[in-house]
Amino acid sequence: MQSRTTTTVMLGVAQTLAWASSYYLPAVLASAIGADTGTSTSTVFGAFSVALLVAAATGPYAGRLIDRLGGRPVLIASNLVFASGLAALSQATHASHVFVAWALMGLAMGSGLYEAAFATVVRLHGKDARRSITGITLFAGFASTVGWPLSAYLENAVGWRGACLAWAALHLVIGLPLNVLLPRVARANQASKEATGAGKEPGAGLSPAQQRRAAILMAYVFAVTWFISTAMAAHLPELLLASGASLAAAVGIAAMVGPAQVAGRVIEFTFLKRAHPLLSAWLATLAHPLGALCLGLLGTSAAAAFAVLHGLGNGILTIAIGTLPLLIFGAKGYGQRQGFLMVPARIVQAGAPFLFGMAVERWGDGALWFSAMLGVSACLALVIMTADMKKTALAPESC
Repeated sequence: MQSRTTTTVMLGVAQTLAWASSYYLPAVLASAIGADTGTSTSTVFGAFSVALLVAAATGPYAGRLIDRLGGRPVLIASNLVFASGLAALSQATHASHVFVAWALMGLAMGSGLYEAAFATVVRLHGKDARRSITGITLFAGFASTVGWPLSAYLENAVGWRGACLAWAALHLVIGLPLNVLLPRVARANQASKEATGAGKEPGAGLSPAQQRRAAILMAYVFAVTWFISTAMAAHLPELLLASGASLAAAVGIAAMVGPAQVAGRVIEFTFLKRAHPLLSAWLATLAHPLGALCLGLLGTSAAAAFAVLHGLGNGILTIAIGTLPLLIFGAKGYGQRQGFLMVPARIVQAGAPFLFGMAVERWGDGALWFSAMLGVSACLALVIMTADMKKTALAPESC
């Protein structure tokens, strides 16, 4: 029987590869792809947005398959589709080819990124999957740290086409074997029964109306936090420049977000491991608004504090995306439910760089007040959810 730690490490490494070769790929290669295929960099990012929309549509179906069959076959298939999409992208000679390749990548992203990995460990360990979810995000938090330099090195060494082929090969020689070695569905069934057999499922105390309300609030929180995260990933250096920072300072401070995200996950794994997930999510949704307030009141002297607070909150929220549905609704049907909950998040993520870019053009660093208010609204949604959960004893007393 494979240990839980081994499964978590395997999924964490595979997720690092999946994120590095998809979500973090355009930032390095988009310009070269556009120049070589006779299109603009913005068009390449448009194709990436299409991939996010395809991923949104794919997620619920992939989650349903994981609920029925376990995560192993779905994640194996995602490696093959990732490799096919990257290979297709490497052969693109026209803008239409780029869109087709990214649409294929979207199928893999919808069935092979965090939601699929979280559903896999919930299928294996039921309500006890929280630490595995946190462990997976600890590994994958280094996806940009690994992915951006490696993509840049490969582009310099073998060109962007060779870089795409190299990432495809890594899916076949690293990602695929890791997912092949995951526990089979028979073991997943046994582990799920052992994990969920004792006691009542968390969602059993909720009426259908309460479940719908909780799902709507949760989907809103996930959509808002993913919008903020994606908007900051695309525009943070520009925002810092607008606030008065130099170019070197803006780039250096923006680079602090990644390590801060990992630090946030370490905090969740250690200090917050016994805290109620709703409390962790509360703190995390307030981190970005608090950082924006510091930057607004103190100016560029607080820019580093803003970047760290934003990164800490974003890191913890990534875990909350996996643990809150498990807490509120239980392990039964987790994969499909998670897929549906993330549909709005994927959709707004696809439009976040463009929409927030318009806000930056109009208001400069004042656009941070817009993202801060969104963060506050997500916290208020969690407050409402907490009040509802109190009625069914699913919320902590301190809330």
